[in-house]
Amino acid sequence: MTHIKDIAKRPSKADIEALAKFSPATIHEAQGRRGALSSRLKPVDYRMKLCGPAFTVKCAPQDNIMLQLAINYAKPGDIIVVSAGEYEEAGSFGDVLANACLAKGIGGLVTDTGVRDTLQLRELGFPVFSLSVCIKGTVKETIATINDPVIVGGEIINPGDIVIGDADGLVIVRREEAQDVARLSQARDEAEAGYIEAYKQGKSVIEVSKLEPVLKAKGLIGSI
Repeated sequence: MTHIKDIAKRPSKADIEALAKFSPATIHEAQGRRGALSSRLKPVDYRMKLCGPAFTVKCAPQDNIMLQLAINYAKPGDIIVVSAGEYEEAGSFGDVLANACLAKGIGGLVTDTGVRDTLQLRELGFPVFSLSVCIKGTVKETIATINDPVIVGGEIINPGDIVIGDADGLVIVRREEAQDVARLSQARDEAEAGYIEAYKQGKSVIEVSKLEPVLKAKGLIGSI
């Protein structure tokens, strides 16, 4: 078995930059309400953002040997995505490994287990999204795989899929759909800017959202 592979097909820098302009919420809506990871995965600091290709790794619960190998082999800009069985009672990543990531130019970490040293992580500014915060340590025993598809946050994530995250959450965009999703996200942003301008011009929510026929169909007619 080959345990360690590189990302077979990486998204282009242009595709990553195009998607980085938009929030995960906008992207999720624009691509048909697909790709959102579980809301249980949270950034350790609300100011943290990330956008880059998924560098996936499978870890046994309470074991971070494969995470350390992923950090060793990941390339600048990669987002390390860890599948560890949604095990909350382990702090598998902290300030020491964050410094290793920063030294390599890695773009961030998404993990379905716990992290620790969150004060230092905030000070370092390295983007970390995790299932929990936990001080309990890990072992280095179980060999698994790097850059196979994983399930994290209820979504299948392939190596090279684009991961976008901010204070509101995380979303996945398939590498081959990146250009279409960026275009749809731009259209949604422009439409929402139009709604905001309409409100400023005095239009009502019912007018802007075209709710009158919907409300009539549900038997809510008349005015207050």
